[in-house]
Amino acid sequence: MVRRTRADMEATRASLLATARKALAQHGYADTSMDELTAQAGLTRGALYHHFGDKKGLLAAVVAQMDDEMDARLQAISDQAEDPWQGFRSRCLAYLEMAQEPEIQRIVLRDARAVLGGASPDSQRHCLNAMQAMISALIAQGIVAPADARALASLVYGSLAEAAFWIAEGADGTARMAQAAVGLDLLLRGLLVQPHQGKAS
Repeated sequence: MVRRTRADMEATRASLLATARKALAQHGYADTSMDELTAQAGLTRGALYHHFGDKKGLLAAVVAQMDDEMDARLQAISDQAEDPWQGFRSRCLAYLEMAQEPEIQRIVLRDARAVLGGASPDSQRHCLNAMQAMISALIAQGIVAPADARALASLVYGSLAEAAFWIAEGADGTARMAQAAVGLDLLLRGLLVQPHQGKAS
């Protein structure tokens, strides 16, 4: 019996993830065949079940991978911003813009919602905690009006998530994105201590 090393196992998992991600982006969850997918990866269904449990588990793993990539992109926007408020605003806007990217739109915003019920509890907690930390810092700096940071984070995160779904669901995604951007500016300006100052522009 051939013993598989940890590196072999990780390589198998990575191959399945990469192949599944490509197939899900091209065909969607319902039309992605597990037999065709494992054949493309040069592996067996047994390998898929070992690493991911089933088709839904494979989708959840692909979504988790994409969530991590999206989070890294958003964090880079915050890190590169000229000031904290601009970083927060640009990060929120970038999240909505991602809803127009075909891969994210189909896998994260359509299939994950339909099959998995949306983002995982861990992903939601991570997003809320990150947003709460940013809002807390903005309150401490006198940029955002004093309020409960967790409550504000929940409201902003919920608004962004629903707007992203709305953008992804429509054939008129570009128009919806433009409308959502206007709404986002109105929403975020309401958080400011002095909403008519140049910081909001």
